[in-house]
Amino acid sequence: MDTATLRDTLEDAGLSQYQSEAYITLLRMGSASATEISDGCSVPPARIYDVIRDLERKGYVETYEQDSLHARAVEPGTVLSELRSRADLLSSAAEEIETRWEAPAVDRHKISIVKRFRTVFDRAAEAIANAEDEVQLSVSESNLEELHEVLSDAVDRGVIVKISLNADTRDEPAPPSADRFEGVATEVRYRPLPTPFIALVDRTNACFAPTRGSLNEYGVLIHDRSLTYIFHWYFLTCLWEAWDELYSVRSAEPPIIYTDIRRCLRDIEPLFAAGEKVLLTVEGYDTTTGDRVTRKGQVTDLAYAGASNHGDPVPLAQLAGQVTIYISDEDGKTTSVGGWGAVLEDIEATRLTVTEVVAAEDRKDT
Repeated sequence: MDTATLRDTLEDAGLSQYQSEAYITLLRMGSASATEISDGCSVPPARIYDVIRDLERKGYVETYEQDSLHARAVEPGTVLSELRSRADLLSSAAEEIETRWEAPAVDRHKISIVKRFRTVFDRAAEAIANAEDEVQLSVSESNLEELHEVLSDAVDRGVIVKISLNADTRDEPAPPSADRFEGVATEVRYRPLPTPFIALVDRTNACFAPTRGSLNEYGVLIHDRSLTYIFHWYFLTCLWEAWDELYSVRSAEPPIIYTDIRRCLRDIEPLFAAGEKVLLTVEGYDTTTGDRVTRKGQVTDLAYAGASNHGDPVPLAQLAGQVTIYISDEDGKTTSVGGWGAVLEDIEATRLTVTEVVAAEDRKDT
């Protein structure tokens, strides 16, 4: 260790700059007068006496009179013990920081377990109020009424809102009329069974509470993309795909907006297989840099598990693995587009818009 590093380390251990310089000088000289110590370092003569007295009080040196004030470094056992103790403490602190970073407390970072449904409901309302892209909601009609205002604001901001409306009890009458959802949802499907409360917002936040009437009332709050993805698939398979559409403002003609790449692929695959030209605008994140990006281009290929159904919609089971849409821009540059959690593709899409579909017989590029 060089002198400059030793001086910095002693300062970290509690010595001042002048104290560390005077002590290092004494270690080199063995013993010396105050004047000689000052001459051997950068401590001004007017300060050297106070510096030596301070080092003596700290146990680093001892002084004696020999025509003038002299000092010598004492046996460094105490100093070494203090420094090593401080080093052990810093090492332990470093290990503790690493441990806490690698395994954060579940109640403060990724998962919180709460006792009351109201806590889950309030957190869901807060997340919806800040939504930017998509809300997926499994909710009873009574709870939906409470969320009317935040959902209406979300829809006004352009957020895609998908609601799986469920019955409060098994004996509940027929579902409400479609006009009840105007302005608060993009799509609504009805499940005539009691169902857990779920709110999934922007692929990051998940709020879950079990079906009312379960033996234990509790809730789970999640702020993590990977864990939220598990609830997304539960929502798709159990609360969405199998149930009838109750309300929708989705357009059947371009522009058609999607937040789920799998649904987008299911709709455009028959068009692509028939040779039609599909133009797509993709909004999402660059998987390398994390920057928000927008790309436009013509669909040039589709990749997913299994084979094409020759014009029929692709079953959801064939879309459980990797799903990729390839688009090519006017310059011929091809971009690969993936869905939630994409790592192999160029872009993780948060929104896909089919802007135009040109029939095969009208295409000029064929």
